[in-house]
Amino acid sequence: MMYEQQQVRDDMRNKRSRWNNRMGSVDDHDENKLEIVDLSGMSLDALPNPPVNLANICKLDLSNNNLQSIPESLTARLLNVIILDVRSNQLKFLPNSIGCLSKLKILNVSGNLLQSLPRTIENCRSLEELSANFNQLRQLPETIGFELLNLKKLSVNSNKLVFLPHSTSHLTNLRVLDARLNCLQCLPDDLENLINLQVLNVSQNFQHLGTLPYSIGLLISLVELDVSYNKITTLPESIGCLKKLQKLSVEGNPLVSPPMDVIEQGLHVAKEYLCDKINGKQQTSPKKKSWFGKLAKCGTFSGANVPVDRDGREGYIMPSYRPIDGLASPRYMGMFSPRRLFSPKTYFSR
Repeated sequence: MMYEQQQVRDDMRNKRSRWNNRMGSVDDHDENKLEIVDLSGMSLDALPNPPVNLANICKLDLSNNNLQSIPESLTARLLNVIILDVRSNQLKFLPNSIGCLSKLKILNVSGNLLQSLPRTIENCRSLEELSANFNQLRQLPETIGFELLNLKKLSVNSNKLVFLPHSTSHLTNLRVLDARLNCLQCLPDDLENLINLQVLNVSQNFQHLGTLPYSIGLLISLVELDVSYNKITTLPESIGCLKKLQKLSVEGNPLVSPPMDVIEQGLHVAKEYLCDKINGKQQTSPKKKSWFGKLAKCGTFSGANVPVDRDGREGYIMPSYRPIDGLASPRYMGMFSPRRLFSPKTYFSR
């Protein structure tokens, strides 16, 4: 027992030593020393007491450990942290005190066991990148888009999200939105407000995502759109108006419009197809000509001197009435042979 306790003490001592060895420093604009602390890949189950003032840390890397929680008191004192990386741990929740990090710009919580994000994350108004991939997120804070107005990248792929909050459409500085590999059933209607969005990936929501909002074609800065491997049958016609779009991925969908043979001809053809639909120029399949028209073309029914009935309507009529018995007599049997029927002469005459 004493041996095991000694082992634990030695292990903690080694980790504190590695903490000290992994510290660096930078000078901020006020010429105050700010520390960079890297404790990644140290198999930490808990955080050792830091040898520095937490308020002096500008970057803290705790990735690739075995942390199950981060103390509220620790996070609350990271007043100057700009980058916080806690990816690839065993975190089931984030501390509410994360809302105290008013200078935080990059937060990476990917590869954990998170089912939700604390609502206080909305107070991190300097946040520019939020990565929460490979968790168990079922929803995002409902008002997240109203507060994180500086957010440029939101990556929440490989979760269990059923929808994105409507406030997402207020992230006017957003450049990248990655929500693939979720359970999304729909997207917010007013996406046109994302005026700086360049990359949108909602692929691989498989049997859940069946439609796209019309507003997706009003994303004026969009360069890449990936909606592959969903159950989408119709692309919004507005996509034809995306002038900056350079990449469109739609494979793995039961597309009807545009047809896959149009998609296979390239992005330009697909956009032209959708633009034609908007302008009402979309060509429909030509109607099959009836046998009646073919007979008229062959001359069986002559278009000259077309009779007119009492109501003034034109039509093809037999010049005189003959009973069916008479038509079936040997005198007229030859009249129905294929050779005569399609000859250029008219046999229905007086």
